[in-house]
Amino acid sequence: MNNIITAYADKISARAGDLVTFFVSTDMARPYSASLIRLIHGDTNPQGPGYLDEPVSAAFAGQYQGYRQDIHAGSFGIVEGTGPLGQLLSFTLCVLIQPTQPGSRDQVILSHWDGARGFELLMDASGAAAIRVGDGNQIVTLSTGMALQKSAWYFVSASYDEGTGALFIRQTAVHLETLATRLHAASAGGRASFLPTLKAPLMFAATPGGRTAMGQSYGQSHFNGKVEAPRIYSSALGDDALGQIAQTEACHPDLVAAWDFSEAIATDMVRDVSGNDLHGHVVNMPTRAVTGHSWTGEEMNWSRLPEHYGAIHFHDDDLYDAAWVPSFNWTVPTDLQSGLYCVHLSDGEAQDYIPLVVRPPAGRPSARLALLLPTASYMAYGNERCGLDADGGPLFEAVRLHAHDHFLSAHPEYGMSLYDRHSDESGAFYASRLRPLVNMRPKLRTWLGGQGSAVWGFNADTHILHFLESQGIAYDILTDEDLDREGIGALEGYACVMTGTHPEYWSTKMLDALDGFKAQAGRIIYMGGNGFYWRAAFHPTLPGIIEVRRAEGGIRPWAPAPGEYYHSFSGELGGLWQRLGRAPQSIVGVGMTSQGFDRSGYFRRTAQSYKMRVAFAFLGVEDEIVGNFGLVGGGAAGSEIDRADTKWGTPSHALVVARSENHSSAYLMTPEDINEPTAKVSGPGHPLIHADMTFFETPSGGAVFSMSSIAWAGSLSHNGFDNNVAQITRNVVARFLDETPFETP
Repeated sequence: MNNIITAYADKISARAGDLVTFFVSTDMARPYSASLIRLIHGDTNPQGPGYLDEPVSAAFAGQYQGYRQDIHAGSFGIVEGTGPLGQLLSFTLCVLIQPTQPGSRDQVILSHWDGARGFELLMDASGAAAIRVGDGNQIVTLSTGMALQKSAWYFVSASYDEGTGALFIRQTAVHLETLATRLHAASAGGRASFLPTLKAPLMFAATPGGRTAMGQSYGQSHFNGKVEAPRIYSSALGDDALGQIAQTEACHPDLVAAWDFSEAIATDMVRDVSGNDLHGHVVNMPTRAVTGHSWTGEEMNWSRLPEHYGAIHFHDDDLYDAAWVPSFNWTVPTDLQSGLYCVHLSDGEAQDYIPLVVRPPAGRPSARLALLLPTASYMAYGNERCGLDADGGPLFEAVRLHAHDHFLSAHPEYGMSLYDRHSDESGAFYASRLRPLVNMRPKLRTWLGGQGSAVWGFNADTHILHFLESQGIAYDILTDEDLDREGIGALEGYACVMTGTHPEYWSTKMLDALDGFKAQAGRIIYMGGNGFYWRAAFHPTLPGIIEVRRAEGGIRPWAPAPGEYYHSFSGELGGLWQRLGRAPQSIVGVGMTSQGFDRSGYFRRTAQSYKMRVAFAFLGVEDEIVGNFGLVGGGAAGSEIDRADTKWGTPSHALVVARSENHSSAYLMTPEDINEPTAKVSGPGHPLIHADMTFFETPSGGAVFSMSSIAWAGSLSHNGFDNNVAQITRNVVARFLDETPFETP
């Protein structure tokens, strides 16, 4: 049996003096070594420079004993201090639910259960509402025997009367009045004995599964679907009282707890409004700001009418924090150069790399150029499984699966990307880095990378690292998370910001910071394609997690449900920045126009490239054709490409200095450019399918140069960096670091 090592860190970037904790799991209990490298080039393609790194001494370096650490996926809510629940003798449980995967197995809706005592309100394996009670000796389960309908809302209640031993379970459809009576409601009665538990917490959407080595609770028998307004009473209520509660949510003197999920939506808290302060929190980030049973469509923004958004959507495969036992720590030395580092783990057979950006000390940049790594995009694509589904039409026809794809197929507990669907077919709104992201690694090849090197995201960005290193260009590195947290202050002291190859996901704070930098004479070199496309939101208090809601169009693997377009983290409307009034063209002059994942095209210089304003970029370049070579698809214009468009904000004085050609029929138009079906949406010669290399000056004396192609960076190293792609990039960097102000025409 081959060993497998997987790992992650608690930080994605750090400064001198910061403590970074690393978490490692090995399939086999044998020693592994840990060392530090400075990553130069992660692409193993033999047609290029190959993998390059530099060993760096580190205090943590050495041997460690390996052991397996499990991931407990699945979201739930939990109330640790259950107070009066431990004194219940009779009870009534009420809750509204919308099941999204009924009939697959037992799914617990509400539990206060230690395995033998307490209660579990559940949906049983037949899909019917059921109640389970125990007194420590005997366990009784009672079901309505009638399957719930997928995606329909139900009022479910259960009661137990200590005096008579009577146990009841009821389910009533909320919005299905037109169905036959036998499908509208069901109930069952029986006899049982019940004693409350003092050992277990109260849980929503799961039942206790145990505790990790770090003491964190995890669940089992997870519920897939929405849960709203769970309530507990200290008596066995009759049908009349239950009917009144179901219709009006009327208060009752025997109320013990009432959780209102429409409160504190932007947090991980769940609040009890009964006055007994049985507050709790959610684990593994179930989806919030989702429509509840009373949503009518009159308000799409949850923050304006939160009572219509009183549900939480739980999933059995949600994951925020793997919560592993720390394996070792490292304090970043004060003299360590800013760069992209990796902790290399190896047992001689298995290996893994944990990326970490090291920034210069606060307020002390070590270079005038800042390379902004698009870590929000890395998280959005983290552990994506789209290629495993292979149901996306032409995009998936030539999918080549790699080792990490097979690993993810075998280990769904490692969580998903923002491109994947949960087991109940709902889309994933949240993505975290507090888990091993097995596709955010050097040496990795991926189906998305197309022909040639087959690199994407993190590994593709090492082409830029190698260029800067080989040319002796001084640079610092920072991440999207840094920019969102610190705003424009993160860019203080830098003359120029260079992006990665695919900076697709941007928060409002990030865009504000970059716009502010540009307004202060900052220079921007956009080294990629499909940038500034989707609005993202970082959680305001929880580290390492982003939210994306792809509303109203754009290239998206699935669409949010009606009424669920606004981010729970920030309250902002999700979707394309183009539709939100800040199109990419207004930021860097170009915006997404097409994608294709086979071969890449090349650029042809335009007449505007010979204007004196941009002559600096073409010094030493005599060729008309630029980039008809490269590691990514064989050319510099490919994978995802951007075009200029004054309609969307490209400045009128911007120069399109080169335009791409030779794209295959696999390159398709973006859906936001298609207002009605047409037979011609792809292929060579389409008027909108081309990349526009673009330059413009800003009124403050700054400037923007956009390469407009993900594949551009893959052409830099061709012929030992002696080529027109590298020469243009060198020229632009040199001029953008020159303090001489640019003048607008």
